[in-house]
Amino acid sequence: MSRKWIAFPLREGDCSRQAHCDFPQHTYEREMGREGFFGPTAHLHHQHPPTGWIDWQGPLRPHAFDFNAIDSEHDCPLAAPLTLHNGDMKLRVWKTSGAMGHLVRNADGDDLLFVHDGAGHFYCDFGHLEYRDGDYLVIPRGTAWRLEATAPSHFLLIENTDGAYQLPDKGLLGAQAIFDPAVLDHPRLDDAFKAQQDENAWQIRIKRRNRITTVTYPYNPLDVVGWHGDNTVVRLNWRDIRPLMSHRYHLPPSAHTTFVASGFVVCTFTPRPVESDPGALKVPFFHNNDDYDEVLFYHRGNFFSRDNIEQGMVTLHPCGFPHGPHPKALKKAQVEPATFIDEVAVMIDTRRALDIDPAAAEVDVPHYVDSWRAPGVLLPGNGTGADAPGFPEGEGDQRKRYGP
Repeated sequence: MSRKWIAFPLREGDCSRQAHCDFPQHTYEREMGREGFFGPTAHLHHQHPPTGWIDWQGPLRPHAFDFNAIDSEHDCPLAAPLTLHNGDMKLRVWKTSGAMGHLVRNADGDDLLFVHDGAGHFYCDFGHLEYRDGDYLVIPRGTAWRLEATAPSHFLLIENTDGAYQLPDKGLLGAQAIFDPAVLDHPRLDDAFKAQQDENAWQIRIKRRNRITTVTYPYNPLDVVGWHGDNTVVRLNWRDIRPLMSHRYHLPPSAHTTFVASGFVVCTFTPRPVESDPGALKVPFFHNNDDYDEVLFYHRGNFFSRDNIEQGMVTLHPCGFPHGPHPKALKKAQVEPATFIDEVAVMIDTRRALDIDPAAAEVDVPHYVDSWRAPGVLLPGNGTGADAPGFPEGEGDQRKRYGP
């Protein structure tokens, strides 16, 4: 049984009794945490929003990218443009609308395909399965595969360089929490798989150390007649994820971890109810990226903590500064709180810093850093307005506590 000795955090000054709940008046909570919400934390209560900057100079800044504008239409996923990368992870975007006339094999690491849009058939060494929007396809290193799109398809490709994808340890929640492994599907040696086997010449394009080798066979190498074991392709759709929630406490993003990789994690935000307790924070809390770079791919829905972010866009919040909800989203959440969040997004948290590649740099939204800059945010609470410092006269009532 997992256990931990009782320990008491230090306390100083006017602070809340618990994190993310019942803040002191006229304060904004900021979490400083280590190891991506798993390590030591401190919760600081500021008089001003931690993202209330008015100017930003230098290379470190938040980014938004419109991946919809990237020219990513290719018949081969190995030609998909690289957008963000480090030594552990490579992020690509790929569009295709037909049938691949060759196979591919990644010898550099596992691949994770997220289907942003489209539908079709996926063929690999282990058999055949169909894919649709919202699917994750986990492809083990060394697997030969191809796909046939029956509708124009848009993918996010996440390479786990020199690593394998695994499931998170769900601890005292039990193995069936968040999603039951029973919902994972695997390829089948069905009639569709058998029908695609032929004696024609086929190529396998193999990626190793980012170089491509092409091997030609006088037959289709997807000619398996049987297999057994537990190293195979698996499929998971976000619709089968049942998010962990608390009506009294806003859970950190780590509660939504879907896959654990080497040097990064992949999380899935799915539709979920909003916290109902009057004292609970109802939007993502301000926090620092002190050990991880954070990437968010916006799949569908209404992205309640962001302003002017559309489906198919990506944000990057590098390590080194605090971030949190945009002012308009924070205002709406506290003045007229919703009861349900209808959004789906994929988050990638990387332990090592990410480099921005040319394909992403060309679709960077230059003024995204200014989207937090606002004169004030209307927040419910017990303040009188005039005693709220940091705002022009008459705007003091916009700086009341941002927890009810």
